[in-house]
Amino acid sequence: MQATRHKVFISYHHTDHAYKEQLLHLNAEHSIFIDGSVTTGDISDDLPDQTIRLKIRDEYLRDTTVTILLVGTQTRGRKHVDWELYSSMIDGQANKRSGILALLLPGTNPGGYYTAGHENEKAAVFPETTNWIAINSRIEYENRYPYLPDRIIDNLTSNNVRLSVVPWNKLTPTNLALLVDNAYKSRTSNQYDLSRPMRRHNAPAPNLAQHV
Repeated sequence: MQATRHKVFISYHHTDHAYKEQLLHLNAEHSIFIDGSVTTGDISDDLPDQTIRLKIRDEYLRDTTVTILLVGTQTRGRKHVDWELYSSMIDGQANKRSGILALLLPGTNPGGYYTAGHENEKAAVFPETTNWIAINSRIEYENRYPYLPDRIIDNLTSNNVRLSVVPWNKLTPTNLALLVDNAYKSRTSNQYDLSRPMRRHNAPAPNLAQHV
């Protein structure tokens, strides 16, 4: 485990609440991170984008330094998830940007893919993999990760961002501690792609048949 526990915000869709509780239970047993999660669901849609971003960054994410995204089948098109991701990627007036870790929940990873954003994760988290392939194509990322939010894929295709996408079944206490610490260490050097406008409406879940 890392010597210093980092403060984590957990972004998720409410249908995946049971997985958030499992994550918090694992954390309670092994003291991996400090939970700084609060709900952002009461923010008005009528506020300007800039106000929403800064409000979430400085009032809801506050002094958290890592955002863990739980990727379920309903996550991709949810506007509040998009707001939380965008706000995690900006420097607020009081609080700076966070590192981001995406966890693929069961049922969202039909191809069994994963992305190691940091070199030390390859042997530690994925020791069974000896041949790594660099992916640069957005289409390839979308095919591999049909449930991943577009804003995460924007940043996976960037050479200036270190971001890991990890299957839920890889979450041992040691692995989670390493992944959170890596996200924390990358937070200030990540030059996030913020070009995508903030989502203003929820979208339906993707049709998996389009990706197989």
